[in-house]
Amino acid sequence: MCGRYVSTRSPEDLVQLFQVTDWRAEETLAPNWNVAPTNDVWAVLERTPRDKDEAASARRELRPLRWGLVPSWAKDVRIGARMINARVETVHEKPSFRRAFVRRRCLLPADGFYEWQQARDPATGKTRKQPYFIHPEDDQVMALAGLYEYWRDPEVKRDDDPAAWLMTCTIITTEATDAAGRVHPRMPLALTEDHYDAWLDAGHQDPDELRALLGRPAGGHLEARPVSTAVNNVRNNGPQLLDAIAP
Repeated sequence: MCGRYVSTRSPEDLVQLFQVTDWRAEETLAPNWNVAPTNDVWAVLERTPRDKDEAASARRELRPLRWGLVPSWAKDVRIGARMINARVETVHEKPSFRRAFVRRRCLLPADGFYEWQQARDPATGKTRKQPYFIHPEDDQVMALAGLYEYWRDPEVKRDDDPAAWLMTCTIITTEATDAAGRVHPRMPLALTEDHYDAWLDAGHQDPDELRALLGRPAGGHLEARPVSTAVNNVRNNGPQLLDAIAP
């Protein structure tokens, strides 16, 4: 699974990296070295404006979404805390994800992610979970394959009230490879750049073709380094969390 990750790129950088055409400068997020479920995260997605004619072209947007997908049929937003990941093997058939898989896909930019491994302390003989920061060796941004969904708050009466709608997202995971596989059996699935357009295209709705886009995770070597257990506490943040420690 992927339960924590790092996202520190500025929105201006992400706009250039992902060829975004629509970003609202008033929507901003601080760099985050300890992204946790239910946090707001950057997402790249494509939508066709509803206030224009049907022939209007889709806009590529950079939007902050809440991490933890809340299905449109959910009665309570708290379900999102359990929907932070979707397995690539079953995402197309699970009731919580299958509609979003066909119609609402996104990219979630990340510097890297954390995973934990059982380790024995040689001094005490006790076992504990050792966190690792896993990231591309070349430090290029990872474009994590994701889905997004809309949830209508029944407590808000008017549809045009901004508080009426909540946009949430989930990260698709796959079998771990490279250094990540030595730490944990699963990892977030990063897409190759040549698949960005097809993945974001809402008009591309064939499940088999979409699954084919996920068959080859982004190349490049991953590096895993042990980091402080300070990352275990979601209240801790800052670049010091990425400092390597003796394993």
